[in-house]
Amino acid sequence: MDLLDVIGAGKRFRCAACGNLTRFDVETVERVRRYWHVALSGTGDVEEEERLEVSLESVTCRWCAAADAIEIVDVPRAGGEGTHPE
Repeated sequence: MDLLDVIGAGKRFRCAACGNLTRFDVETVERVRRYWHVALSGTGDVEEEERLEVSLESVTCRWCAAADAIEIVDVPRAGGEGTHPE
């Protein structure tokens, strides 16, 4: 799973309590459809997978353990407007 599946392109998490931008425990619930190819011997492999739904359950900061201060913010554009140090 990619972070974009959870919060969308151009977004990231930020902890408003401590400023963390990089370390989070993210709990999600996913509904997935998988195509299994099962051999006659009984062993199987997933050959296709389709994510039907991904929902965000909780996000906790790894630095300060805050769960109520997590924000979803825009990722600054490199070299353009809106690039500010954080």
